Amino acid sequence: MKAAEYFNQGYSCCESIVKEAIEKGLVPEELLPVATSFSGGMGSGCLCGAIAGSQIVLGWLYGRENKNGNEVCARAKAKQFIEEFKKSHRATCCRALTAGMDMASPERKAHCTNMVNDCSKILAEMIEVKV
Repeated sequence: MKAAEYFNQGYSCCESIVKEAIEKGLVPEELLPVATSFSGGMGSGCLCGAIAGSQIVLGWLYGRENKNGNEVCARAKAKQFIEEFKKSHRATCCRALTAGMDMASPERKAHCTNMVNDCSKILAEMIEVKV
């Protein structure tokens, strides 16, 4: 997945998901700076940044006043994404997903790369885009 490559090149988890969506022509480049503050659980360790990036993309594609959807559609897509993610992972909270891992460790980097990759796959399946 391209998002995992971006993550391993230094982009944050959230930025990597959004950057891949930009590359695929799904969202405008202007969304990349928006993604920066959602990384690492929005600085608090709460919501996984890769999930947040996926939700940004879904909101752009299906949100209010968008030709592809509306607020009901966007909320349904958001819920569907979370349900799909939870099928493979025990939580959506960055702190819980990375419990016991040192922030700078190779183990955590590999683990987070997996989270980014999984989110990219789920997102691609949901919006029917070839990965």
